[in-house]
Amino acid sequence: MLHYKTYELDDPDAPWVVFVHGAGGSSSIWFLQIKEFIKHFNVLLVDLRGHGKSKGMGVTKGVYHYDFQDITRDILDVLDSLKIQNAHFIGISLGTILIRNLSELAPERVTSMIMAGAVIRLNIRAKVLVTLGNMFKSVVPYMWLYRFFAWIIMPSERHKKSRLLFVNEAKKVAQKEFMRWFTLTYEITPLLKYFEERDTAIPTLYLMGDEDHMFLPAVRYIVTRHTNSRLEVIENSGHVCNVDQPKEFNSRAIIFLNKISSGDTLQKRAMQLVHCSI
Repeated sequence: MLHYKTYELDDPDAPWVVFVHGAGGSSSIWFLQIKEFIKHFNVLLVDLRGHGKSKGMGVTKGVYHYDFQDITRDILDVLDSLKIQNAHFIGISLGTILIRNLSELAPERVTSMIMAGAVIRLNIRAKVLVTLGNMFKSVVPYMWLYRFFAWIIMPSERHKKSRLLFVNEAKKVAQKEFMRWFTLTYEITPLLKYFEERDTAIPTLYLMGDEDHMFLPAVRYIVTRHTNSRLEVIENSGHVCNVDQPKEFNSRAIIFLNKISSGDTLQKRAMQLVHCSI
């Protein structure tokens, strides 16, 4: 099972928030969120297979290939082990794809989704990068590829902190594991096309940096098509907006989640009143 860490409130009715990091990262990417979120919610942090403290814990032993379904089920296994029936999910970068996939596999487990630095569609530049990466991954050291991708996605001096954080976390991922994750790029385009065509009834907030030029345009488009989705753009921020502008990110995310949680509480109370009257 994946490595995970929980923070629980004394309130038995407190909702859960599950944080999902991106490829090459780890749960440490959320270090600027924990302090604020544990004031309001139970928090679950997971390290995806081969990342963070899930490295070497048997989640990939004897496995030479896996897909988005496998990685998504890893998260569901953790929820099951903790008996978490449903939760709010917050993801960054590739983690948003996993959350969106989870909403297809088990929609009843997903109360809401916050998609930060969301990967909705690959533009021409992204497709070229993926193609080049697949061409040279067997001859170029994987950290060269990762640094290059990080620089392309987060090129500004203002993004330096986020860029270095992701690169330093990627160093902890074994090369074979990195290659397994990189093969997932073959599945991304058809999966994203499927997600684009399917609206979801789950309340969704996209939090994007105004300097996330590679992925923001696609998100602007998708929210015009999906009725339960909305976009908020954080100024002076790039792809990893939770690190670039943590106070703004935390404030907007918590306001959104509190509104959803309040609505769920009112709905539960209304159902209780109905049952009592019956």
